[in-house]
Amino acid sequence: MWRLKIAEGGDKWLTTTNEHVGRQHWEFDAEAGTAEERAQVEIMRQEFKNNRFRVKQSADLLMRMQLRKENPCSEIPAPIKVNETEQITEEATITTLRRAITFYSTIQAHDGHWPAESAGPLFFIQPLVLALYVTGGINTVLSPEHQKEIKRYIYNHQNEDGGWGFHIIGHSTMIGSALSYITLRLLGEGPDGGEDRAVARGRKWILDHGGAVGTPSWGKFWLTVLGVYEWDGCNPMPPEFWLLPKSSPISPGNMLCYCRLVYMPMSYLYGKRFVGPITGLIRSLRDELYNEPYYEINWNKARNTCAKEDLYYPHPFVQDMLWGFLHHVAEPLLQRWPLSKLREKALGIAIEHVHYEDYISRYLCIGCVEKVLCMLACWVEDPNSEAYKRHLARLPDNYWVAEDGLKMQTFGCQMWDAAFAIQAILSANLSHEFGSTLKKAHNFVKASQVRDNPPGDHFAMYRHTSKGAWTFSMQDQGLQVSDCTAEGLKCALLFSEMPKEVVGEGLKTERFYDAVNVILSLQSANGGFSAWEPNRAERWLEKFNPTEFFEDTLIEREYVECTSSAIQGLVLFKKLHKGHRSNEIKTSIARGIHYIEQTQEPDGSWYGCWGICYTYGTLFAVDALAACGKTYQNSPALRKACQFLLSKQLVDGGWSESHLSSSNKVYTNIEGNRSNLVQTSWALLSLIKAGQAKIDPEPIHRGIRLLINSQMEDGDFPQQGDITGVFMKNCALNYSSYRNIFPIWALGDYHRHVLGA
Repeated sequence: MWRLKIAEGGDKWLTTTNEHVGRQHWEFDAEAGTAEERAQVEIMRQEFKNNRFRVKQSADLLMRMQLRKENPCSEIPAPIKVNETEQITEEATITTLRRAITFYSTIQAHDGHWPAESAGPLFFIQPLVLALYVTGGINTVLSPEHQKEIKRYIYNHQNEDGGWGFHIIGHSTMIGSALSYITLRLLGEGPDGGEDRAVARGRKWILDHGGAVGTPSWGKFWLTVLGVYEWDGCNPMPPEFWLLPKSSPISPGNMLCYCRLVYMPMSYLYGKRFVGPITGLIRSLRDELYNEPYYEINWNKARNTCAKEDLYYPHPFVQDMLWGFLHHVAEPLLQRWPLSKLREKALGIAIEHVHYEDYISRYLCIGCVEKVLCMLACWVEDPNSEAYKRHLARLPDNYWVAEDGLKMQTFGCQMWDAAFAIQAILSANLSHEFGSTLKKAHNFVKASQVRDNPPGDHFAMYRHTSKGAWTFSMQDQGLQVSDCTAEGLKCALLFSEMPKEVVGEGLKTERFYDAVNVILSLQSANGGFSAWEPNRAERWLEKFNPTEFFEDTLIEREYVECTSSAIQGLVLFKKLHKGHRSNEIKTSIARGIHYIEQTQEPDGSWYGCWGICYTYGTLFAVDALAACGKTYQNSPALRKACQFLLSKQLVDGGWSESHLSSSNKVYTNIEGNRSNLVQTSWALLSLIKAGQAKIDPEPIHRGIRLLINSQMEDGDFPQQGDITGVFMKNCALNYSSYRNIFPIWALGDYHRHVLGA
């Protein structure tokens, strides 16, 4: 059986800043588990397969099964159901809360966080398999069990038409189909094999939709590295970009960190013109992926070919002009002496940046896309290097195993989920009953704060201040995020007001100050807060976004979620620590509120960039306004927000928003108008905080009835077929803990602010 390991090291190539607190990785142990447990796992897998076209994300059942066994709890109270016409009582609410928190406490890890899947894109695990094939490590790094579970994952997420999507709930795309098809072939499947003839059906989809020449740019890159595409068919990624001074408007230091750190190793590999060994399998794939003979393909034409199924962000004409100039003029010159000396220098700087990012993130990198690219770049530089060995040791940090197979996560959402879970549990006002849960969570928060800035001249390496921050995942990863820092600060401040005998010692005052310093440093001139680094670039630069499937990828920008979290953290800090930077904080809060009010949509909603979508953004905006004393009576923005949410409530009392809202930028219900409990909770939290209960509480009562009646026998809430996370407008992300966190939070706020009002 697969076993989830928490806060463990064990490999000499691993380094850590906090004894591996927050680390989660899966290991296979053939002797683990009883016969009954192994049989139960197979039942879970079969049930997922049987229902895979209806519920496409996992319910994290393997992790929940293991942790519930390790953390047995006393008997959970019997559920209470509420009829449609029945008044909701305090007993029904408190019983539902106790049941929900008791269950959720059983799946808390011993280091205090709540392990959970944070996956969904279908371009995460496949590049790893391609990279390991190129390096010759596919059968040494990936055990037979790893390979079996990766294939299971790909089989389970093949669409009915034979293709694979960009993410698990999306329509079939060329990048998803080409990478998944190749991965199955590299893992030993024949061209007509695979479960339910998955490989043959995948190849048919690819050829029926124009062949792999239609793969977007990131797919073209990986196919080229593997040897089944040509560098001449890729738009240039010149490493000379890293020679630009910081004063340049297109300096790498002005780019969004995710974009910068993807193209950093890409440009190194492009500049090297690296291609893996051309084996018999690679030659076969060259025949299988195209509708014309490989050596007759017009690679120049293929540079700008993208399948319509993948094309979300078409290149503007000016961008194609730039790529054409670089491809036809600049690139040939840079490959010849004396300009080849410039290329050599640029490659040295690019790999220097790779090594710096690897070192300061303990080889976790900013995310799994960058992780695999940096790992491959280190291997290309030196296959026997310490850097490559350290990369291999960190790969398990990205793996996640569930009933649908083995996938790669971005890097985990340990701190993000923990911060929300803590606030949700505290909202129930039952701290005396769940003190041990909260104490462990408090210890995790304290151990997860970043204690130092990156070493050396981190500003010269395009890194921002991180001392005092909290990351999205864990301290070892090290990348500051404004909203994660603010949510971590809120939790630490709330714990500081609670009895030490319940939750333990609080943070020292200086560490609160460090967190505030990070938050304030990320506010932009317009009052909004960016996520990772200050916004240094002009919006026009986004016209040169080289990806075809993302939007807002090239430059840092402001987000309503980050702005809201920052405001809430600063408001609470100002209340409890009145003397530190008080005037700056007051001004910052006012500017942030102005930003939120100015970004409200005409219909009363806010667009959320990290959750789906208008429901999510509205929740954060309302939270910030309410934290600053705004009410339904004195805030037109809150009144409009309530009107928007009430206009979207369904007949069963719930809310339903599809991932298509994010990509299409229009509120769109889930197919069939099915309510989603997470989005229902977001809407209820917004209405409660906005003061709707004082005007007409009935819509809130209706939504709460749905939450109460949806709770399962064991206190859990069901995993529904609709995803709740998103990034860069067009890619879905599964947050499997949200189905526990937000119903608890909504019920807690309802109990205190509606029933207790």
